[in-house]
Amino acid sequence: MAIQGKDMTKGHSGRMILRFALPLMLGNIFQQVYTLVDTAVVGQVVGVNALAALGSADWFNWMSLGLCSGLTQGFAILMAQYYGAKNENSLKHTMMVSLVLSVISALAVTAVFLASARPVLTLMGTREEILEDALLYVYIMFSGIIIVMIYNWLSSVLRAIGDSATPLLAMGVASVCNIVLDLLFVAGFGWGIAGAAAATLIAQVVSCVYCFLRIRKIPILQAKRQHLRGEPQMVKRLFGLAAPMAVQNVIIAVGGMILQSIVNTFGVIFVAGFTATNKLYGLLEIAAVSFGFAVCTYTGQNLGAGKYDRIKTGVRQGFGMAALTSVLIGAAMLVFGQHIVSIFVEKGNADADQVITYAYHYLTVMGSFLPVLYCLHIYRSALQGMGNTIIPLASGVLELVMRISAALILPGFMGEYGIYMAEVAAWAGAAVLLYVFYKRNIKKLFVR
Repeated sequence: MAIQGKDMTKGHSGRMILRFALPLMLGNIFQQVYTLVDTAVVGQVVGVNALAALGSADWFNWMSLGLCSGLTQGFAILMAQYYGAKNENSLKHTMMVSLVLSVISALAVTAVFLASARPVLTLMGTREEILEDALLYVYIMFSGIIIVMIYNWLSSVLRAIGDSATPLLAMGVASVCNIVLDLLFVAGFGWGIAGAAAATLIAQVVSCVYCFLRIRKIPILQAKRQHLRGEPQMVKRLFGLAAPMAVQNVIIAVGGMILQSIVNTFGVIFVAGFTATNKLYGLLEIAAVSFGFAVCTYTGQNLGAGKYDRIKTGVRQGFGMAALTSVLIGAAMLVFGQHIVSIFVEKGNADADQVITYAYHYLTVMGSFLPVLYCLHIYRSALQGMGNTIIPLASGVLELVMRISAALILPGFMGEYGIYMAEVAAWAGAAVLLYVFYKRNIKKLFVR
């Protein structure tokens, strides 16, 4: 049976990465559109308190998403390496074992997060007037963790063989579905935050179905029962790659949650403004995530094929494209940011102007330092593609330390800008660490 997918072990490196990344960018734009619509509809229809409730739950919810994406991205590294090595049998074996591990992990994560929701949000200092709304949102979202995990697994399988177009189309369909349901559930039925959460989960189901139907049509991914054998060595290898990535995301989320607890002490108005910009975070890093996935798959395939020179060339060219993109996005945020953040705030609210001011100040800081974030994504993904998930985990720990240290120290000197700079400090510390170890790993490849 012929290998099918997108072979990234030959052809112009930069063009291969760009062609892979572009559909992911468009797919991420669709995903961010429905995230922004969620926030805008809640902020405009339900009010500032509801917007603050979403923000208070954001990092905790992101932790569950980070566990799902971290595990499945780790599983995809091994699949990409087998694909690059043209080892079809091992690719199918890896795919099936990782599916079982994904489902088991999703059930465990669901139980833990549902049980810990109230204690965690209370510990974070979530203000009494928004606590119940925040809890309602995360209870619904955590009940759908299995859906999120399956979608992430399906899309990671497709990306491992170079298919970035199907996740794009899946996100496009899901985005339309989510927007329609948001307007129906929140604005039409008056379900508030619960309606926004339900719309998101239903949209994820649509994405799952679309990706599943596509995978069924790809011959190389048609596994059989014998590919499901649970060899301990395979399970150990998969978790050896995936667990550090999942833990890395958890550590980053913990840092975000601690930062959110500090933000909560500034009052509901500041929390609402902070939330408005945080909802744009995904939009700011759309291209970074997309180039990162492309570099990870590219690096994994070329490592499997033993083409180390191509790894150096591709990462260098990928970083160049990512840096240029970050400058363009950052400039757009500086010019149009105030208008963008205003869509999240109900104009008739007496505190609307102050919320928008806080949001825009935070956005200008992040937009100005965006190339640092893009550097972080490129070199972290390159290391992960080479099978090194320990240093990216260490970078997550460094992010935690930098973010919290800055948030505790800088406000005393810079006021609200100290909180904003905490995010930049986290990016910078992690980016330096990742770049240094990427250079070391590349050197090791050439002395084997």
